[in-house]
Amino acid sequence: MAAASWYHRDISRVVAEDLLAKAGRDGCFLVRDSESVAGAYALCLLFQRHVHTYRILPDDEGLLSVQTIQGIQAKCFRTLPDLIGAYQQPNNGLVTPLLYPVHRPRDAADEDSDGEDGRGNPAGSAVPAGGHRGSTGLGAPPARPHISQQLQLRLQEQVHSSPASDFMGFMAEYLTQHLQLDLEALRNGHLQLRHLSTALVTACRALHRRIDFTLAGLETLARVFDPPVSPRSPAREQGFLASDPDLELLLNKISAVNHLLSSLEKKVLRSLQETVSRHNLALPSLAAPPPATKPLAVQCFEVKVGKSQRAALRVDVELGTVTVTKKGSGSPEEIIPQDKILQLIKYQSVQSKVRLVYDRDPQRSLSKDFVFPSARKREAFCQLLQLMKIQHSNLDEPDLISVYVGTWNMGSAPPPRSLASWLTSRGLGRTQDETTACIPHDIYVIGTQENSLGDREWVEFLRASLKTLMAIDYRVVALQCLWSIKMVVLVKPEHERRISHVHTSSVKTGIANTLGNKGAVGISFLFNGTSFGFVNCHLASGSEKTHRRNQNYSDILRSLALGDKRLSAFDLTLRFTHLFWFGDLNYRLDMDVQDILSHVTKKEFGVLLAVDQLTLEREKNKVFLQFREGDISFPPTYRYERGSRDSYMWQKFKTTGVRINVPSWCDRILWKSHPETHLVCNSYGCTDDIVTSDHSPVFATFEVGVTSQFVPKSAPGSSPEPLACIEWDSIEVIVKTASRSKCYIEFHSYCLEEAQRSGENNSQSCDVPGFLRMGWSAKQLPMLNPILSDLEYLGDQHLLLSIKGVESCESYGECCIAMRSMIGSTAQQFETFLFHRGEETGSMRGWMKVRVPKERHSTRERLYEWISFEEEDDAPAADTPPCPKPPLRSRPHSLPEASSYTNPAYFIFEGLPTAWALGTGEAPSVPAESPTWGQRPRSPLRARVPSPRGCLLSPPGAGRQKRPKSAVLERDAPAMGDCSLTALHMASCLSQLERLAPERAGHSHKVQLRQTHSALEPPPRRSPGVPGRTTDARQHGHPGEWPCDRSRSVGLGHLGVQQGEEGLCAHGWDGPEFFRYPPAPELAAGGSEQAGTAAPRVPGRAPRPGGDER
Repeated sequence: MAAASWYHRDISRVVAEDLLAKAGRDGCFLVRDSESVAGAYALCLLFQRHVHTYRILPDDEGLLSVQTIQGIQAKCFRTLPDLIGAYQQPNNGLVTPLLYPVHRPRDAADEDSDGEDGRGNPAGSAVPAGGHRGSTGLGAPPARPHISQQLQLRLQEQVHSSPASDFMGFMAEYLTQHLQLDLEALRNGHLQLRHLSTALVTACRALHRRIDFTLAGLETLARVFDPPVSPRSPAREQGFLASDPDLELLLNKISAVNHLLSSLEKKVLRSLQETVSRHNLALPSLAAPPPATKPLAVQCFEVKVGKSQRAALRVDVELGTVTVTKKGSGSPEEIIPQDKILQLIKYQSVQSKVRLVYDRDPQRSLSKDFVFPSARKREAFCQLLQLMKIQHSNLDEPDLISVYVGTWNMGSAPPPRSLASWLTSRGLGRTQDETTACIPHDIYVIGTQENSLGDREWVEFLRASLKTLMAIDYRVVALQCLWSIKMVVLVKPEHERRISHVHTSSVKTGIANTLGNKGAVGISFLFNGTSFGFVNCHLASGSEKTHRRNQNYSDILRSLALGDKRLSAFDLTLRFTHLFWFGDLNYRLDMDVQDILSHVTKKEFGVLLAVDQLTLEREKNKVFLQFREGDISFPPTYRYERGSRDSYMWQKFKTTGVRINVPSWCDRILWKSHPETHLVCNSYGCTDDIVTSDHSPVFATFEVGVTSQFVPKSAPGSSPEPLACIEWDSIEVIVKTASRSKCYIEFHSYCLEEAQRSGENNSQSCDVPGFLRMGWSAKQLPMLNPILSDLEYLGDQHLLLSIKGVESCESYGECCIAMRSMIGSTAQQFETFLFHRGEETGSMRGWMKVRVPKERHSTRERLYEWISFEEEDDAPAADTPPCPKPPLRSRPHSLPEASSYTNPAYFIFEGLPTAWALGTGEAPSVPAESPTWGQRPRSPLRARVPSPRGCLLSPPGAGRQKRPKSAVLERDAPAMGDCSLTALHMASCLSQLERLAPERAGHSHKVQLRQTHSALEPPPRRSPGVPGRTTDARQHGHPGEWPCDRSRSVGLGHLGVQQGEEGLCAHGWDGPEFFRYPPAPELAAGGSEQAGTAAPRVPGRAPRPGGDER
């Protein structure tokens, strides 16, 4: 019995609602796996444009029933089809009978995941026909699986750890397509399994060639010690040269190899013993002395001081001094001990310039500016001083560690003898300077794909390589393998005791998600109090397989079991302080190969990145939401000619024709961190001298701030001490859903003894189709008490929040909030996005505060905080205790500036743009300012602005408080293309609502929309000549309420301004859409050019009502 078409397995809630919305008929339904209860299902039913979700739960006997309210008898069914059949009848307790099943689309998992090998045959469905989960079946009774399905299941069990990915692919193809033919032949009396023989010959074709090479080498070695002997007979000699090898010939070759290997060792041993005794030779000693640990050499930098004065800077890490010597002077001008250095300030305007602030005497401090020959030399100088500070600090536990991440598709070839360039970050791109290249990192994470070496052999090879380079015997934290995908984590011996809670996992995404030739391995652990996650993956290949790669990413994100089990309900990207994702992602360049080669020759990498599939998919919010990647300044790492790095081998000749593999950046390293944590990428590049594979190894190094297992400075006394507390004033959430379910919020944190939950939301509205708006007041939100009350401890903590449905207990979205900026005696505002299963599902904002007892306000500066940039922070508010904050760091130029215009939930929060609604002319002139820590202009969100059902978004008087940086709203890519939550999608929803308005309340019906200064503005205009910077001019208006006539819809073309449509398209909109506007004469009177020029409102920065900003 085939699996029911309405059963969609483990699709997400968002995907299920999208499928029902496309069906669009009352009574449409589908069944998916429950996200909250293992072995349960979720019945999703569309009625009156809203999706109703019912849980289907199994009891102890395996009977299924729809969850009901207390006191109502549940109807039990033996199978899921029986249950669905019963509820297709009316009057069964559902909002409407199950009328129209929404059929499951063809599984992306059944596509061929290896486009290069050209095998386009699936290994069968991921769920057997009539299969079952636990004790609940989809058939009644479950049909006995076909013999081919039984054998496929056995194959899956046997290949769990097999590296023979290609061979298993052939076998899966045989079981799927050709086994039935052999069975028919067997029934007809033919005892020869012709199709199996053909499959084995095809699968072993490469083995013939390998054995030929092996035999030739063994015979040559045998002749050296016994020249007349050759195990090959003349008859077999002719057989070896046959052009069409068969299984019998293969067995003869294997027999010859077996004969040679069994006799060769004894023969060589006997020959060497005779030679030694005959000539009385002495055998050399094989024991080599271990490499001695060498101190770091004194490094010297040529710099410019002042306008023209030349000087030399000598950095002695071991001694802990910086010596300044003017050129032409024999004696040093000044020697600065490390404990006198107060701060390093990096200039952003001049990338090679740095300011050194130090104490000359107790009464005064001095500063000197140094200009280095290049930005790389400046970074090397700063790294050496950072290392000097760490080595000479008196801390028991480190504040800062260095992490190396490397990825390499080895192409099933043995590695070269030396991996020095890869492990020391030397080659092309942003590489380590020679003065710092050999400084050992604290953690090495090495990920490989198509690695043919054995697990133990590979680990020992890496350890030996690092010992040779760094003179340190690194310890293995974990090794995780999936066939030829391997990941090794190595740490310095002194850090071994700091590593705990190690978890490993793997996910197969190969053919039908059952083969491990493609997939991912993961390792996670705690370094003292900081959680790390690492994912090494090998995604589907082929230029045309972008969608399949996206699906691979989604499957890995959903199935990889890493981190704290208590956080398993959260998105994988939120479970760790720092998550690194790397590997052969296999995303290609969408450009003609000759054009790619031309741009590579000219080093025009920016042009190529514009057609990079990974970049485009991230811009569409399909994959890697809010991940970051270093600047790519190295050529594509695939597909080189093996043995050289001078040319790309972009043609692959196959029996079916010529396949084009365009040069691409397949090998990537990305990362995502919790807000307000310290992580800096110091290098990102590839090697240029490792040529055994068609991929070049890629490396990245990071400077990462870590926290220790905090120990309170004062022991608890007998008298009760005041405790810190986390208080919430209000929370407002908008999620993308067609459900009307009530929700609650779950709070998780390492600083809480256990998870806490809120009450149900006390306000709810769904004015915009497809979005649900909910609010919680202070009465519904719990007060949280951290386990420790010290400011230093709380400043490092984060809160994880999950929005869950009351009925289904499934998550509508999760987010992370940093507590650092929330510390104070007055409520602070936070804003952040919601994520679930790698998708952006909405937004959250609210007001909260973290109260810390005054006697627990002591803190200290972290080692990584003494290096900052040229911006200066404003003094904190008087009532806010000082808390260490990470230095301001500019975003990499490869990423756009943070913006909020991409999220339609923001429009629902803020309304339509005042500049468009008011029809104003030019914006008032406002001096440009940079956002600073602890500075928040007065927010326009006052108590006088109406909230749904009286739920206040801000407490009285909160507008005068300083606004924190809080949960950082950073976009890794501008929202263009087919984003799920783009501004155009929101505009489309508004247009739909507008068309429905006359039907509901007549043509004269008007509604009040809340307006603020600059809510819905186009993407930011790029400043000319400065990549990644935006103009800081802001439009100021007067908040209030503005009537919007739903009976009138004015398109951009109706505005009478030629720049309207062009301005939107030029600034990032996909195309013109219909928005709800005030009457056209009002817009025409004021002009609309501001619509194309206003910069977006950046969350965390709001102007004061009245037009000024403080």
